[in-house]
Amino acid sequence: MDQQQLIECHERIKPFIHRTPVLTSRLINGMAEALLFFKCENFQRMGAFKMRGAANAIMQLTDEQKQNGVVTHSSGNFAQALSLAAQGLGVKAYIVMPNSAPQVKKDAVRGYGGKVIECEPNLQAREKASKEIMAQYGATFIHPSNDDQVILGQGTACMELLEDHPNLDYVVTPVGGGGLLAGTALAAHYFGNACKTIAGEPFEVDDAYRSLQSGKIETNQTTHTIADGLKTQLGDRNFPIIQKYVDAIVRVTEDEIISAMRIIWERLKIVCEPSSAVALAAVLKDKSKFQGKKIGIIISGGNVDLGRLPFNR
Repeated sequence: MDQQQLIECHERIKPFIHRTPVLTSRLINGMAEALLFFKCENFQRMGAFKMRGAANAIMQLTDEQKQNGVVTHSSGNFAQALSLAAQGLGVKAYIVMPNSAPQVKKDAVRGYGGKVIECEPNLQAREKASKEIMAQYGATFIHPSNDDQVILGQGTACMELLEDHPNLDYVVTPVGGGGLLAGTALAAHYFGNACKTIAGEPFEVDDAYRSLQSGKIETNQTTHTIADGLKTQLGDRNFPIIQKYVDAIVRVTEDEIISAMRIIWERLKIVCEPSSAVALAAVLKDKSKFQGKKIGIIISGGNVDLGRLPFNR
């Protein structure tokens, strides 16, 4: 994936996405002892950056593929993103979701026009159901994070950030499945001015950190983190990009995530989900690395369950 592909991707998806704002806070800058620029993908359509990759992936399909529809397995933001992108492009979307997924998420997917197929809450059941839909309808499978066209789409958020602030020293994102991190790393490499890419990751699901250490894709035995969007693992399409272009992964505790989330809510006056706060948590944790630098932070999404806020636990 190269610079030209990123440019073409951005032009292609512009009619289907919002160009999200960049916010700053003098108080947060003081806490971090650095200049922070928050790219607010919580204001993106359907509330997260994933709209970018979903739209691009569908637009790159052939007419025949579009006619047969698309399928993915997701209980989170990509389920909504693929449904909304497909609806806008006149394509049928089949979304495999675990039967344990919150009803509000299932309803959101249906509200965006997606057809929900429920399965048992494990990866084997998700994959089996997806393959059955592919066989029955001829639908094309689109992976939430391990797909070249999805990765390119996710990278456009960083492209826009660097257009607005071209001299960033670092761009920091959360890492879960690796699509946002890989796309951001490509954009920082091609469009930044010696801009480095850093990821934040919860200690409780630190498979990406361990994968960079070992040189192979690692998994997690448990996923006890408030950052529910980061429970997935890297894939064979995004991991080589991450290996090549990501400078470091900073691990953070659950308390550090909650603290950073509260800072964003209180000081930026915006709604962000726990996964989004992981990037700020990483910057605040490793102050010596970032002191005096210009740092872009991708606020990845704002789809939070308002009935389960962690601040007053």
